[in-house]
Amino acid sequence: MNKKVAVVILNWNGRSYLEKFLPSVCASTYPNLEIVIGDNGSTDDSVSFIQTEYPSLTLINNKENFGFAEGYNRVLEQVEADYFVLLNSDVQVDPYWIEPVIELMEADSKIGAAQPKILSFYDKKKFEHAGAAGGFIDYLGYPFCAGRILEKTEVDQGQYNHPKEIFWASGAAFFIKRDAWRKAKGFDKDFFAHMEEIDLCWRLKLFGYSIYYCPKSAVYHVGGGTLSKENPFKTYLNFRNNLVMLQKNLPLMQAIFVIFIRFWLDFIALLRFISEGKRKDALAVSKAHVNFFRNFRKNARKRKRTKSKKVSSGIYARALFGLTLYFKSRSLLN
Repeated sequence: MNKKVAVVILNWNGRSYLEKFLPSVCASTYPNLEIVIGDNGSTDDSVSFIQTEYPSLTLINNKENFGFAEGYNRVLEQVEADYFVLLNSDVQVDPYWIEPVIELMEADSKIGAAQPKILSFYDKKKFEHAGAAGGFIDYLGYPFCAGRILEKTEVDQGQYNHPKEIFWASGAAFFIKRDAWRKAKGFDKDFFAHMEEIDLCWRLKLFGYSIYYCPKSAVYHVGGGTLSKENPFKTYLNFRNNLVMLQKNLPLMQAIFVIFIRFWLDFIALLRFISEGKRKDALAVSKAHVNFFRNFRKNARKRKRTKSKKVSSGIYARALFGLTLYFKSRSLLN
């Protein structure tokens, strides 16, 4: 436990979450620990609250809201530690939550990033949507988790109590080795928010690292603290970022095939939004495609940095969610 760990919480107008959950983070038992609050241009009294109530914590101020991805990139440029733990402000932790993950990662030099078990703050017997028991993607690039399929989460009955390799670790409680973070150059700032941790984990795998789930550590996540799932901007980010992630990281011919299929599935999703009266979400899907094509060359250049190759571990071999979406939406096309 001599490795230095920095728990870094990126805050944006989250004074209420800091007041509620920061005490549990400060009660962490890990001995060589620095707690960093990175403020992303908050307009509430978050900064003055930290300065008054937690003067011993490290406070780093971004001049504006750079989003989750670039906000963390800028803050972590100013942090020195062997391990970074990116923790959402709406997460409650147990005192002994850091040690098991560091022990797991120290045991294997190839592990670049990891996550703990992520349970719901409101129902601590159930997994939480954003991460659950570790992330995977299907053949068409749709993300899902052990312990969560689509919108349904499982009760934690010990069924995921063994450490295992996963495809992506949740950004709600994201452990990463400093050297791995710097080799991958952190998050892709153009993502702004959503799926940036999946993209980063994919790039880490392309660099030869593995991603792990550590069930001996558990945290409790509120979820949806910044953008609710009903927010059209979140819809836009999820559709756009998923396409960009596929373009950047899949082998070229597979990327062409998968993105072609995804365009049609996205069109079906757009029709579903219209049929449900969610016209702003339908427009968000259209805007996501426009932005994808507008930045196609820019993102194509990013492929060269990692020399995209096939990664199989953690990718479900079938088009699990694409087919589900198709069959749910067939009535719209008849």
